[in-house]
Amino acid sequence: MDFTDITHYDLMLMPALGGRHCEFADALALTLTSALTWVPMYLALLYVVAKKHKAAMPVLHIILCAGLCILLADGMADGIVKPLTGRLRPLNDPEVSLMITLVAGAEDSNYSFFSAHAANTFSLCVFFSLMMRNMWLTLSMTLWSITNCWTRIYLGMHYPSDIFVGLIWGGISGCTAYYVFRKIWHKIAVRCPKMNSEYTHKDVIPVIAIIIITFISASIHAAI
Repeated sequence: MDFTDITHYDLMLMPALGGRHCEFADALALTLTSALTWVPMYLALLYVVAKKHKAAMPVLHIILCAGLCILLADGMADGIVKPLTGRLRPLNDPEVSLMITLVAGAEDSNYSFFSAHAANTFSLCVFFSLMMRNMWLTLSMTLWSITNCWTRIYLGMHYPSDIFVGLIWGGISGCTAYYVFRKIWHKIAVRCPKMNSEYTHKDVIPVIAIIIITFISASIHAAI
């Protein structure tokens, strides 16, 4: 697939979307782009879901639907589209790498189009936002997803078009997983008549708190 024309516009957008480089931003981007950094947030989501529903059946259903988000998002990006298109990452393209600022420690031999980071994070953001219906949770998880997208552009891992398509497919994946969730949920509700599926501000505080703490911790780590 020929990305020549698209790459021209991508390179025009990258400085604006990636921002100016400095040691602090380099370290911050490397920390925030790591999947391990966000493990506490995933555990917080699991805690909130388990505490809210208590019974194994609804909790397992939510976990499986969240897994469906990743299966659809990551499966399409890494499993199908990247091998078919074979677009090199900006930092791996001999010509493009001379035009961007490379960050020490940023490396990945996989292809670029489209971004699995964008697709995965936004699919989970959309799914949990639709399921929990809480404005603050939605804002927090959107910030988490967009931050991950920024790190990929900043580190030269992806072009803006990779991110844009990743967000679109992530939204589709999240909505699809939520559709599956709703189709089965009413059957679970019949077996668990006392189950309350409405999430309050108090319910989602652990997830929001962990996201904030993660950003603060990553910033402190980058500044040291």
